Amino acid sequence: MTTLHDAPVPAAPPSAGPRVPLGGLLLSEWTKIRTVRSTVWSLIAFAVVTIGASTLIASLIAANWNSPGNDAAHTLTTDPTSLVFGPGFFLGQLALGVLGVIVVSGEYSTGAIRSSLLAVPGRLPMLAAKIIVFALLEIVISAVMIFVVFFITTSIFSSHVSITISQPGMVGACIGAIFYLTVVGLFAMSVGGLIRHTAGAIATVVGIILVVPSLIGLIPGTVAQHISAYFFTNAGVLVAQTHQQPGDLLSPWQGLGVFVLEVAILLAAGAWLLKRRDA
Repeated sequence: MTTLHDAPVPAAPPSAGPRVPLGGLLLSEWTKIRTVRSTVWSLIAFAVVTIGASTLIASLIAANWNSPGNDAAHTLTTDPTSLVFGPGFFLGQLALGVLGVIVVSGEYSTGAIRSSLLAVPGRLPMLAAKIIVFALLEIVISAVMIFVVFFITTSIFSSHVSITISQPGMVGACIGAIFYLTVVGLFAMSVGGLIRHTAGAIATVVGIILVVPSLIGLIPGTVAQHISAYFFTNAGVLVAQTHQQPGDLLSPWQGLGVFVLEVAILLAAGAWLLKRRDA
């Protein structure tokens, strides 16, 4: 006769593996990012393109200030950041986009993702740590570049027009530009996680930023205007303006909100696939 004490004890459920603390995950992801040469070269490209292109265009505008057809004075009054940040801002985001893709897809191309997932079987904490570390890096680098470009270009324009950081909306535009560049990097990161192939993901990011907006403009009627207003970077870049421009369907911070929501959806999709797909 079996007594209560003789009854078999149920086996404990198998362990899911040791829980890695968030601090350890953050340190691990920071080590991955800073020790990869592509990170250094992408950030150098970001700095060179952003500062170089903005300085060059500002110098050309200032040198031809009184030339016929030069409406820089009017633009600096109505939409100053379009010239203060200049094309360097537009081109620089591509370097951050490349870096955002490589941060994720690089691990898949080298096979290092398998080691990462063995160390963190839950997968999502690793992804969260990667997002946090990359976002913080972007915020710091973008802040440095935005303010360096601001003070360089405004000093170039100073002989013709005075532009200061204390002007209405200027601080908000600078902060908004920093957030925008950060979200661009996270957008590229989400694409890299979804596609998991570096060349394909970079081509997709560049196409979405440069090509698709132009194609949307070919759509007849007012449909194109509404699609364009809510389309990824078109919506997000509005936050780099000092104030809402005529014809904009969204205010600057509304545009950033739309962009953030779209990127959050892509990151969530990437997290879902990370849980379901093999490395």
